[in-house]
Amino acid sequence: MSDAAVQKADVIVIGGGAAGFFAALSAKEANPTAHVVILEATNHTLAKVKISGGGRCNVTHACFDPAALVASYPRAHKTLRHLFTQFGPAQTMEWFQSRGVRLKTEVDGRLFPVTDDSQTIIDCLQRERIQLGVALRTGERVQNMIPTASGFSLETESMAGSTRWQAKAVIVATGGSGGGYKLLEGLGLLMVSPAPSLFTFKVDDADLHALQGVSVQHVVGTLIPKEGKPIIQEGPLLVTHWGLSGPCILRLSAWGARLLHEQQYQAQLRLNWWPELTQDAIREWLLATKQEHPKQQAVNQSPPAIPKRLWEYLLTTHGKQANYQPSTLWGDMPNKALNLLAEALVRWPIAVSGKGVFKEEFVTAGGVATAGLNLKTYEAKALPGLFVVGEAVDVDGITGGFNFQHAWTSGWIAGQSVLKTPSHVKG
Repeated sequence: MSDAAVQKADVIVIGGGAAGFFAALSAKEANPTAHVVILEATNHTLAKVKISGGGRCNVTHACFDPAALVASYPRAHKTLRHLFTQFGPAQTMEWFQSRGVRLKTEVDGRLFPVTDDSQTIIDCLQRERIQLGVALRTGERVQNMIPTASGFSLETESMAGSTRWQAKAVIVATGGSGGGYKLLEGLGLLMVSPAPSLFTFKVDDADLHALQGVSVQHVVGTLIPKEGKPIIQEGPLLVTHWGLSGPCILRLSAWGARLLHEQQYQAQLRLNWWPELTQDAIREWLLATKQEHPKQQAVNQSPPAIPKRLWEYLLTTHGKQANYQPSTLWGDMPNKALNLLAEALVRWPIAVSGKGVFKEEFVTAGGVATAGLNLKTYEAKALPGLFVVGEAVDVDGITGGFNFQHAWTSGWIAGQSVLKTPSHVKG
């Protein structure tokens, strides 16, 4: 390393996001006299906290049973149960509420500050950092890090020049890709290559694009990759000007993240537009509607679960194959066409042609393999004194507050453990 100025710290946290802040605060709470420093490469901290949930910050999810909670994590979920027992959504709620942040639970289980403003969460974390005496250095990027006999030696670059740091322990909270990934990979840790998760689906269908803004409250989607088992998820669905979004699609993208990445985001999608009814029940509804409204156009009598604009699109698309028009009178609709329509409504085929970008909640699958960590502490097995938390670990959740919950959990556990694990001589 260069002959730059030398700074010393007990704990250095690399990354000023949710996991990094929580790890630093936890480390300082557990070790009040320790010198804890957060190094953030950019000039902004807690960036994802700021924009998450449309600027409201989806802090966590009201799922308080660890066994049920882990089902929302497509990768490594079996290893997380005991961690959520230590620090889960209940502990997260207590942590924030004991510091003056009131939280509310929405119908779908997501928890937000009652202010509906992510700045409330940011202010709480920053206030706690200042009160505890955790140092923060922004615009300081770690360029190199090597283990030493007494801890770690780091070199950083900033507008002020180079700085050398010596630390007893390091917590890496840099997210799932970019410079942090390269830094960890350079230390020889077992890594899982990054792949995007939580993204929208591109669909090459101009008629569907014309429905931009139409939403359906409950859809069951089945993603059929070129290779691998079908993936089934459900939830609200939103039509966009490029394809499909909404919780149902984002959940499919999370569970199918690796398969879709390997297959260049080409797949088949089957949508059940009316999952509350069976196919036979839908057929009965269609036949009953034909009998009750024979003089009405089919487009003017839509199912209660399907918005009218979407219903017109479905009738137009299906009618081209079954030889009818949306303007066809119900009384003139052949029973065979209605039978085929009932079948189509529970297995509507759509070709996925690519990946969109879900900017507000973008998450990466990949990072340090959980097999390379002691998941009682988040310490690297191969490098004692090095801890990895948050999205830098190969753990990611579906949308709904689950990724933040892992950030809080991993940060808190690593912070509590960072100066209490046995030290080993590093070569």
